[in-house]
Amino acid sequence: MPAPPVLPADADSLLKLAAQSMFDTFAQAAMGMLVVDREHRVVWISEGYKSFLPALGFAAESDFVGKRVEEVVPNTLMAQVIDSGRPILVDLLTNQAGTFLVSRLPLRDDAGQVIGAIGLVLLDHPETTMQPLMAKFSRLQAELDAARAQLAAQRRPKYTIASFIGASPAALEVKRHARRVAQNASTVLLLGETGTGKELLAQAIHAAGPRAPRPFVGINIAAIPEALLEAEFFGVAPGAFTGAERKPRDGKFKVADGGTLFLDEIGDMPLALQSKLLRVLQEREVEPLGSNRVEPIDVRVIAATSRDLAAMVAEGRFRADLYYRLNVLPIRLPPLRERPGDIEPLAEALLEDIGRRSGLATRNLAPDAIEQLAREPWPGNIRELRNVLEQAALMHDELVLNAAHFAAPTARTEAAPAALRTPPKDLLQPLPDQVAALERAAIAAALRATGGNRLAAAKMLRMSRAALYDRLARYPELDASKS
Repeated sequence: MPAPPVLPADADSLLKLAAQSMFDTFAQAAMGMLVVDREHRVVWISEGYKSFLPALGFAAESDFVGKRVEEVVPNTLMAQVIDSGRPILVDLLTNQAGTFLVSRLPLRDDAGQVIGAIGLVLLDHPETTMQPLMAKFSRLQAELDAARAQLAAQRRPKYTIASFIGASPAALEVKRHARRVAQNASTVLLLGETGTGKELLAQAIHAAGPRAPRPFVGINIAAIPEALLEAEFFGVAPGAFTGAERKPRDGKFKVADGGTLFLDEIGDMPLALQSKLLRVLQEREVEPLGSNRVEPIDVRVIAATSRDLAAMVAEGRFRADLYYRLNVLPIRLPPLRERPGDIEPLAEALLEDIGRRSGLATRNLAPDAIEQLAREPWPGNIRELRNVLEQAALMHDELVLNAAHFAAPTARTEAAPAALRTPPKDLLQPLPDQVAALERAAIAAALRATGGNRLAAAKMLRMSRAALYDRLARYPELDASKS
């Protein structure tokens, strides 16, 4: 700190007089004033401040002066002003003496060192004397509290480990691993076919760990255009590009700060973005798009994919260093065909949820229906099972569904339009025609397996949803929603 300028004697006297005059003016204009030394002890109070002593529990000035301010004035921040050296110009103080509008200023010596602080009581009962301002403050505080509560509810996980239904050895092993990894902050990689419950398990791991009160934020990489992924992940600085908002926008890493970020379909992440994700995982900091400032983050990452990442690494389509960074705690979710014994409890839970969402009575399954469902391969796994159950529940009035209510896989295939089930046969056709025919057949098979769920079909085919929509526009006979 530069040395203060040397002033003439008369100027120095003038500054001292000005300081004394300001002090006297504050003491007279304020409802009360006190001075606290470097050790937080009260060294002086004004005449006006003495009127507050009875309400604070003190009969005489001598009982108050000389005590540490935090011991005699509940909820005061005078000690914070002394320790930080920063003023608190306007604040509300509430204790047994009432509610007051106060100001707190640090006192410094000639060398700039904090030697104490002044506290001023500007107004008492500001809720009446400043009613419009206080009403606006209360309204804004209530709106902020409501917004925070709503955001917290939206980010709260919906599932627990008990939500992963099944008592088969494979299901129990998944739940055992989930409970173990939930207790630490290492990165988890969930591996499994589409529809096996990866997002459910990610939420369950978050809910079972110490980060449960903090946000759970999910992002489906396959569902976001490549050009927007970086902004979604890392946020955008004000005016980062033409058309950008003037205020900053947080990315998903920042939104999930303190909690868990779920990266679904991590195998669909572009190579260019993989290096940036790796840096964030290593350095624990993000740099918003268009900004030169890095921001520290504390995020637990859970990634999921239905792809073979090891094979993608061998083919050069996924960074090996990112794969190793993600593959710290891998958990494989078994497909439904590997745990047929879980079909019955899964079907019961799904039918109960379908009934609740549709407003209809909950359907039950006859033994022959359970046997038939357990024999099916379920390429779409639990998502496909739910689709089949929902169709049967909505299309039939019986409260007990038997095997006749569920078309066998062969019957479902034969019931499909010819365009959906005719594979290419003539290998002497031009190659582009054969490729187009094979593409149509593959899309048709994926749509059948997922009950027409386009997003699930796109995942099964390992293509983006936008690409699937483009193919459906090219082959309108495949789009059942238009028939």
